[in-house]
Amino acid sequence: MAGDEAPLPVFVYGTLRRGGVNYDGFLRGRTAAEVPARLAGAVLYEGPGYPFAVTAPAGEIRGELMTLAPAAHAAVLAALDALEGHRPGDPRNLYERVVRAVRTERGETVGAWVYLAADRIARRLRAEGVRVPGGDWPHRA
Repeated sequence: MAGDEAPLPVFVYGTLRRGGVNYDGFLRGRTAAEVPARLAGAVLYEGPGYPFAVTAPAGEIRGELMTLAPAAHAAVLAALDALEGHRPGDPRNLYERVVRAVRTERGETVGAWVYLAADRIARRLRAEGVRVPGGDWPHRA
């Protein structure tokens, strides 16, 4: 399997979380496990109806770790890449899919795919974006 399609779980923090507008269409019935988790070293910024995660040393984002069902893994990951505007090496990407350490509610640290804002977007957000207090998209004020 290619390096960018390793069978890792996916950390979701916005519209793909349970109850989010994209959960049913992309993840419901296609996961083997879903557990609350946190991503350290990042913060959330408001986007146009969805958040952007941006690397930040002191930040933390709340989300869910989605272990994709093995039979659906490649198809779901491809669908998530399309949703998130990610194509490997494309300078127009909205997000970059990267591997990061995520901590589950049980205290386990797991390597997972995470969609972080592409560099050009992250620079703009750091300069003029609106941060999501507490790093918890569904519970923002």
